[in-house]
Amino acid sequence: MAVQEARQGAGTSAHGGGCTCGDCPHGAREGHRRAVAEFLLKRDAFAAGQGLPAAVAHSASASRQWVSAELTQTAEAVAESGRAEGEAWLTRLWLRAVYVLWAAVALLLMAESLTAIGAGWTSARTAGLLAALVVAGALTAASWFHRARGGALAPVIGEDNRMSTSRTVAAAWVLFVAYAVLVLAGRLAAASDHRERDALISGLDLARGAGIATVLAVVCGIAVLVRRVVGLRILGQRLQKVRARRPRAADLLTDDGGRGTFADIQYVVIGAVALVFAAVRLARRPDQLPDLPWGLAVVVLISAATYLAAKYAEGGRPVILSVVRAREAGDLDGPIRTGDDIEIRGAGFVPPGAQSADQLSRMIVRIGAVDVHVPLVPVTGGFSNPTDAVLTVPVPAEVEPGRVEVRVVTAAGIATERCVVEVME
Repeated sequence: MAVQEARQGAGTSAHGGGCTCGDCPHGAREGHRRAVAEFLLKRDAFAAGQGLPAAVAHSASASRQWVSAELTQTAEAVAESGRAEGEAWLTRLWLRAVYVLWAAVALLLMAESLTAIGAGWTSARTAGLLAALVVAGALTAASWFHRARGGALAPVIGEDNRMSTSRTVAAAWVLFVAYAVLVLAGRLAAASDHRERDALISGLDLARGAGIATVLAVVCGIAVLVRRVVGLRILGQRLQKVRARRPRAADLLTDDGGRGTFADIQYVVIGAVALVFAAVRLARRPDQLPDLPWGLAVVVLISAATYLAAKYAEGGRPVILSVVRAREAGDLDGPIRTGDDIEIRGAGFVPPGAQSADQLSRMIVRIGAVDVHVPLVPVTGGFSNPTDAVLTVPVPAEVEPGRVEVRVVTAAGIATERCVVEVME
């Protein structure tokens, strides 16, 4: 409803500053904000016991199912508007990346101009500026062809629509090495003396650039290996992944749930520090590849190994520890019967990044041959059901009495191992 309302505003504001239509980024953003606000108001109202129809208010089970259905429907509208807003955000991201890219070129020109005061303008400064123009021009052209996927940032956005830490670190080193080689190529093209040309060519010797070449090979290998590791763990149902609404810069330092992770932070920080050191070395010695000291190169390699080990260790399959009959205060103890609520206790039921209502509503408990959708139980500021460790669902009348198998299917599509319970008549 919020998306339709936003699109109806197209007749009153033709893509102006306060546009609310669905045909431009402002309209997609405004439509998503309205959908989120509508959902939050409805969730908090249901949590306070408001808005229930009289036909279901007398039954706790019926009211819970009705509230869950209403919230699920509204959450689907929020998810739809979120996807539209994410696509619009990616569409305009490529232009912002181009602005940042050329702003960096302008800053380089200013820095070279300031440092040339007194020392004079040299061929190394010209080569550095021309190399920056070549790199910026190539990235701008590539951004145009991939503008629907974030432009120059498209290669570092993973399949889960998040910024990939390993790809970003590898891309930064690749661009820096390409820039350094272009600087040497520019100086070589301008050199007139054969001794200067021989010195520039010797600046590409492996003995001088062994450290930076090793770091480049390792970070690129890590980027490829991490993608393979994550893919195999997902196929093996040992890692749960859900798609993000849109990529964020914070993805470089956090896990899928938005929590900061040590492995990612140390990999980005150490890689950035080493890259700054290499850039300073190139500025001081523009006649050779930056000779990254082996001590610093080993530090980067240790950081990369730590990051890779963390990727092997992260995740885990959801597991059911026990299934018990849910008992409210004052109820008598007894066995599980059809119509009763059961409480499933375990771990890993809510994958990282799946805390939104539309993802929670996709969770299913398979009781025998019957798939039971986990009801959303709202509380102020969130939901009390489902949670990562406890799920509460009713046992439908279609379940045959006897020994039945219970499995939980998470929002990532991964099912737990079977847990057998006894259902009485």
